[in-house]
Amino acid sequence: MSIQKKNLAWEELLLSDREKQILKDYLAFLSEGKTERESWKILEQSAANAGFNPLSETKTFLTGQKVRLGVRNKAGILAIAGKRPLQEGFRLVAAHIDAPRLDLKPHPLYEDEGLAYLKTHYYGGIKKYQWTALPLAIHGVVVLADGQKREIVIGEDDDDPIFTINDLLPHLAKDQYDKKLREAIPGEGLNLLLGHIPAQREGDERVKSAILDILKEKYGMEEEDFVSSEFEIVPAGKARWAGIDKSFIAGYGQDDRICSFAAWKAIEEIESPEWTTVVLFADKEEIGSDSNTGMKARYLENFIAELLALQTGTYNGLMVRRSMANSKALSADVTAGFDPNFAEVMDKRNAAFLGRGVVICKYTGARGKAESNDANPEFLAEVRRIFNENKISWQTAELGKVDQGGGGTIAQFMAVYGMEVLDCGVGILSMHAPWEISSTADFVMLMRGYRSFLSSQ
Repeated sequence: MSIQKKNLAWEELLLSDREKQILKDYLAFLSEGKTERESWKILEQSAANAGFNPLSETKTFLTGQKVRLGVRNKAGILAIAGKRPLQEGFRLVAAHIDAPRLDLKPHPLYEDEGLAYLKTHYYGGIKKYQWTALPLAIHGVVVLADGQKREIVIGEDDDDPIFTINDLLPHLAKDQYDKKLREAIPGEGLNLLLGHIPAQREGDERVKSAILDILKEKYGMEEEDFVSSEFEIVPAGKARWAGIDKSFIAGYGQDDRICSFAAWKAIEEIESPEWTTVVLFADKEEIGSDSNTGMKARYLENFIAELLALQTGTYNGLMVRRSMANSKALSADVTAGFDPNFAEVMDKRNAAFLGRGVVICKYTGARGKAESNDANPEFLAEVRRIFNENKISWQTAELGKVDQGGGGTIAQFMAVYGMEVLDCGVGILSMHAPWEISSTADFVMLMRGYRSFLSSQ
């Protein structure tokens, strides 16, 4: 029997009542948290309800004390003080809450031959053809000229209209069929169909004018306000069970909200850990972790510095660096699940299989391990021991065949501090598609795995 087949998650999956409820809560999280702002808002409110207090209001950091920090409403960190001094290190699970999507351009609204559209710029790695002829919703915020911020969601309620991006009918698609798949739908062709009722007044672009009237009436928006907006185009509709046996979860953004939610539920159960326990939710992973909400920003380092100052009464840069270097982390991200329909791109001996539990990846990156963290075997052995002792079904994997492509995670940006880091998530089918598929068994094992790591001695 292959080592990859030794641990079947289903055989260890006697669900507690709490875990059954968490699965339902995860579906709601996917349905309601379709942007990084929405995801963090849900997580932060849940953390507040569980006793995680704002860092700005915290005066001490003693064993069992719970602290939270939001990062510009799009990322955040949670921590529970451990029994050991923070300078000895901490245990960290770090995930990301952004997902591939379509963003609006700064000047998106236009009219052409009586049809109004919004121009988009895709975010992250998508297959453009997957986003046509699909029910879509608009989620986001706009800051008006007077400074008011409006949160807008259109396309999720039953009475809401949905949006779509047109595709070419097959009757006239001769030239389209001859193009490479990546070229069949150009990026500049991802224009969101918005409306076509003209304004009841004279002038040019009467449909565009009517759209602006609606935006003004409902949201107080002028056309120029698009410049200070952050609107994301995402699939409309709720996450659902999939499969006749409800063994799968189908929903948008499971890369990487499945790891984010599992990490939250893992830390929610912990009270007085041996080591300070930290869970981080990052933004901008899908575009390289840049910006002041991405993992390249130093909010983790600054957060630890603040906690150390609370414990010791002073700031000491050397102590901060020692704490970071003494720490151990799981980079909580998904990997490609083995799909028999596309077996030719996978090394079957080193692939992630759905229903076989948590996936650990020694390295990610592309081809020759470019832009990856390459975990040390000593740390791999420690994580393996923790999972075995806690009866966590686990497997190892790479992201497909060596020369087929590849992808990265935030692991490398934690490793620069000297901490031990290992990629750890689950396999996903149809990754980066508008609807992704995960295994219910793998989700539960992931949550248990993160909890056992964060609680380890």
